[in-house]
Amino acid sequence: MQTLIAKAGCDNFRELHSWSVANPGKFWTQAWQDLGIVGDSGSIEFSGSGFAHTKWFPEARLNVVNTLLAGDSNKEVLVSYSESGPKVSLTRGELKQEVAACAAALKSSGVKQNDRVAAWMTNSVESVIFALGALSIGAVVSTASTDFGPAALVDRFGQIEPVLLLAASSYSYGGKQHSLLDKLDQVVKELPTVKTLVVVGAEGNKSFEAWLAPHRGAEFKPELFGFDQPGFILFSSGTTGKPKCIIHSAAGVLLKVLSEQGYHMDINESDRVLYSTTCGWMMWNWLVFGLGRGAAIVLVDGSPGYPDVERFWQIASDEKLSFLGVSAALIDVWRQQNLAPKQKYELGSLRTIASTGSPLAASGFDWVEESVGTEVSVVSIAGGTDLCGCLVLGVPTEKVPRGEIQGPALGLDVVVLRADGAEADPLEDGELVCRTPFPTVPLGFWGDDNRSKIQAAYFDRFEGIWAHGDHARRTATGGFEILGRLDATLNSKGVRIGTAEIYRVVLTIAGITGALAVAQPAGNDIRVVLFVVCDGELTAELQQEIRSTLRTQASPRHVPDVIAKAPDLPRTRNGKLNELAVSDIVSSKPERDSSTLANPESLEFFRTWTKQNPAS
Repeated sequence: MQTLIAKAGCDNFRELHSWSVANPGKFWTQAWQDLGIVGDSGSIEFSGSGFAHTKWFPEARLNVVNTLLAGDSNKEVLVSYSESGPKVSLTRGELKQEVAACAAALKSSGVKQNDRVAAWMTNSVESVIFALGALSIGAVVSTASTDFGPAALVDRFGQIEPVLLLAASSYSYGGKQHSLLDKLDQVVKELPTVKTLVVVGAEGNKSFEAWLAPHRGAEFKPELFGFDQPGFILFSSGTTGKPKCIIHSAAGVLLKVLSEQGYHMDINESDRVLYSTTCGWMMWNWLVFGLGRGAAIVLVDGSPGYPDVERFWQIASDEKLSFLGVSAALIDVWRQQNLAPKQKYELGSLRTIASTGSPLAASGFDWVEESVGTEVSVVSIAGGTDLCGCLVLGVPTEKVPRGEIQGPALGLDVVVLRADGAEADPLEDGELVCRTPFPTVPLGFWGDDNRSKIQAAYFDRFEGIWAHGDHARRTATGGFEILGRLDATLNSKGVRIGTAEIYRVVLTIAGITGALAVAQPAGNDIRVVLFVVCDGELTAELQQEIRSTLRTQASPRHVPDVIAKAPDLPRTRNGKLNELAVSDIVSSKPERDSSTLANPESLEFFRTWTKQNPAS
């Protein structure tokens, strides 16, 4: 980033950010050049205006795979760990050969440009090969992790009508082996557009190896497309109706992700990068595109807690990781278990720990400094599936303030607005928005031909402004605090507060290991119910300590009306707390899809609790 600051004639990041927002064409063109994107950008930086009509690099011709696999063929660039199999490693040359064979196999199966291909897969080398092979020929890739059940899978893939499905025969999680073969027949039956089924780990002519075998030795020659060639379809969480199918440009994702990794994260070809993710989360796409920085990427499938909670620290030491990305929830687990990785593992290469998925409390920053090392930077990031990237993230030229996200992404005018559309003052709560178009604004939603759904999703609240749905505030240092999703925000005694504000305080109390707050209808008002996971009983003394600590450390408005002990809290496989699932139950609303939860059985407690404590 320091080099870009000098090129732009600026003195620091804040000046550079202002320049990037005021000069979007110059900034994104400079990024194309700096980040080594292979292809012709054309002579026009962008055409049109506004979020709906801006077209980036309308004359460009490129294929993102050429950038992702450029460089020394002998360098190791892909490493994969699973719970039940050996470590797998590929050089760039070996990966190119596999991708070329996959592209040829896809063509032989009748897949053409703009056809959708889908994967129900583990986080493994086969998933990466498949995605890059599809992007090589202009097919549109959509992935889901193996924890999705058939109904959730069909809800997603059924909308986009894939012509080919790649599936795992089985997966391991937490030491248990799960077969998918018995579910595949049902899935394929309900996806009538699928003409070809390829199964990783199966035997016979449907296996991935058998499918690739006739095409070994195919020429590596990705086809060239325009900048707006669709590359990925990602899915929203499906909070209302079926999940929305978000179409992203492959080149847009490449340019945006590499700007984050190259400028904000300082990732380069000497780095080894791991992000804890599944194929069902956009951080998988983000990690895979780290190949474009020349870095080696490390895939880890299965539970981060198996065979023990120190799994990632052993891998970080063995692989000499320089960048480790995890959920804020996992950092909190490590903190609660008093892990001290620096005392047990060789972590001299580790430079950055990134955190996303939910707000990272200040205690998480403290734990990294105390237990991992003072030389390791904590980079909290926030964005999401909607833009397949970050709105706010790290600033490597500035000191990291504990409990904050350092600054806005370059090229994006990210601010916090009040409900009336006026910009909020520092330390004032509001909604996180972006006022300038960027390369990963979705091309559209699948099936949303009149664009009414995409308009409602992002632009109805503030005209011409991307409203992200996060409750946030600017800090005094120019950073950001994410306070929770607006749809999980509590209106306590007439004042809107974010659930993260409650968790930050409650999780500092001895014996409390988890917390989840929701609003429950109570007459003409609502009451705030706080569920806690705690060691031992939820005594009257502990309840009083929770209330008094919230009152003094946050405000009286943060004190819940009801506190109840829960045996477990629902989380996704990526470690995100699922507040909405519990909110539906305690509010007696129809329950939304829970198939993506790592522990759907946890919801039974809340159903029973609600029967005993019904909404009124």
